[in-house]
Amino acid sequence: MSMTTWTRRTVLGAMAAGLTLSASGIALAADDTIKIGVLHSLSGTMAISETTLKDTVLYLVDEQNKKGGLLGKKIEAVVVDPASDWPLFAEKARELIEKDKVTAVFGCWTSVSRKSVLPVFKELNSILFYPVQYEGEESERNVFYTGAAPNQQAIPAVDYLMNEEGVERWVLAGTDYVYPRTTNKILEAYLKAKGVAPEDIMINYTPFGHSDWQSIVSDIKKFGSAGKKTAVVSTINGDANVPFYKELGNQGIKAEDIPVVAFSVGEEELAGLDTGPLVGHLAAWNYFQSVDTEANASFIDGWHKFIKNDKRTTNDPMEATYIGFNAWVKAVEAAGTTDTDAVLDAIIGVTVPNLTGGYATVMPNHHITKPVLIGEIQADGQFEVVSETPPVVGDEWSDYLEGSKDLISDWRKPLSCGNFNVVSGKCGGA
Repeated sequence: MSMTTWTRRTVLGAMAAGLTLSASGIALAADDTIKIGVLHSLSGTMAISETTLKDTVLYLVDEQNKKGGLLGKKIEAVVVDPASDWPLFAEKARELIEKDKVTAVFGCWTSVSRKSVLPVFKELNSILFYPVQYEGEESERNVFYTGAAPNQQAIPAVDYLMNEEGVERWVLAGTDYVYPRTTNKILEAYLKAKGVAPEDIMINYTPFGHSDWQSIVSDIKKFGSAGKKTAVVSTINGDANVPFYKELGNQGIKAEDIPVVAFSVGEEELAGLDTGPLVGHLAAWNYFQSVDTEANASFIDGWHKFIKNDKRTTNDPMEATYIGFNAWVKAVEAAGTTDTDAVLDAIIGVTVPNLTGGYATVMPNHHITKPVLIGEIQADGQFEVVSETPPVVGDEWSDYLEGSKDLISDWRKPLSCGNFNVVSGKCGGA
């Protein structure tokens, strides 16, 4: 661990340990309900992943209302469909905040959709809970990142393949947008820092919805025939995963030959695949449905009853949504209001249960603590956990990128800065 990493995490950990929740005297608007927005694609290429998160928020709202709601009022979820159209995410976010008067929004999957809505949340001073793994290099006052940062998923996955599987050659395959490109930039720098030669790194990007994988998989197969153990690190997103994994099977690429570790394939995506040829391939997340805990069993049982379908799976972004929603509820209760500024103050340091048997704490950088799990695909579409770490603090700025390694984020007063340079002592990274 670098000194920068040690310093940053030690400081953040110390800050979290002594935090207390502050109350606000701001009165709640006299509405009949407390409205929250649900901003997930229900159509288009990302619907395969995002529709379940819409259902998850509705389930969590129903559960909270059964407990009496929040601040004595029922919670009402306002659902919109941005249809996998990135500019439409911003339009729908503005509609939720200005027209529907929601107090917080749970939504987005891709980083490009999140980047699209950021100016809206900043301008209108509302709160977004973002529940999906992302590339880091960001910490915004109005956003809480309840999915994994690269040090909570991508880097531990590479470490596992390097240390446990003896991988020496690396294919970084991703969908062509900000999350895969930035994550792979970090991973490339990390691999080179570990002594991997440039010729042992192959990088490939494809568009959303890409379906013709024959030549790309052939190139991967050829790249892996050089006599060194090869692995694919996949940041392929959405429904392009279906033909990608199918083509791996068509060309006889087995996990023991060229293992694939995916960051965007969970139980929901596997439900649409013939998993037979994929047995042994891997995914890195912070939660799997197969985790054997009382909290997880209770969540799955309640989820199945709510959607009236015991065949539906759970997945990591669902757990991240669960954590974000419960942290928001706890912060609103502590603040005594849904006012944005009061909730932003109250939520830092909030700790809520996760589904893997531990707890998640909201840190001053608006990221949370998460264990890292590596899971192996089983024939039934579930994952067997083969590696698990203790909880890790989300690192918003990478130690492996020149412009980021000296930056930290702390949204508590008086610093209130998302990119404070510890060398220059200035906010803004300067």
